[in-house]
Amino acid sequence: MSVSKPPLDTADAAVEIEALKADSFGRISLMRGPQGVFVRRDLGHVPLWLRLPAWWLARREARGLQRVIGMQDVPLLLNWDGRRLDRSYMAGAPMYLAPPHDDLAYFRQARRLLGQLHRCGLAHNDLAKEANWLVLDDGRPGIIDFQLAVRGNPRSRWMRLLAREDLRHLLKHKRTYCPQHITPVERRVLKRHSWVRDAWFATGKPVYRFVTRRLLKWEDNEGRGPQP
Repeated sequence: MSVSKPPLDTADAAVEIEALKADSFGRISLMRGPQGVFVRRDLGHVPLWLRLPAWWLARREARGLQRVIGMQDVPLLLNWDGRRLDRSYMAGAPMYLAPPHDDLAYFRQARRLLGQLHRCGLAHNDLAKEANWLVLDDGRPGIIDFQLAVRGNPRSRWMRLLAREDLRHLLKHKRTYCPQHITPVERRVLKRHSWVRDAWFATGKPVYRFVTRRLLKWEDNEGRGPQP
């Protein structure tokens, strides 16, 4: 898959402002090009044995962002050339750095944003991580990191199941930061675990932890960033 070059020249003339994250699947940097600031995921420094999964994840993110072009509060895909993925910069901080304590408006807006995402035929699939939720500079929610996003018919049984898991992860964050506003219906959603969740904890998560912590020597602390 290739995305045509946008009006914003994000390629050779861009310079790195700040490294935001670097792991075995690429380097994410804040960049400045002739037309402004953007974010780049660069696979150029990925070890050879991880090139294929890193490329697959980046391509998955590009396809996910293509599905939601035109939506607010998600990144705009600028370019994907097979090695570098460029997306628009969203000014704000991850949830774990700017926790929305007692901010019911934030979680109401986040639920509407999630509904828009799902109506576009996209399930994020990684919203348990607080690092993937932004608190934008004006207090609105934003969603980033679409590497595990799943595309499909929003009315299909599979996509409705994944959408419900996305919602359950959002409600877990609401329970953490805004517990007094959890409704009885939301409590029932939180208690109702899907077979997808149970299968992941029984099989996928142990493998994920072994690969990331033992083989790759890193862990994401469930998306909360570095812990002391």
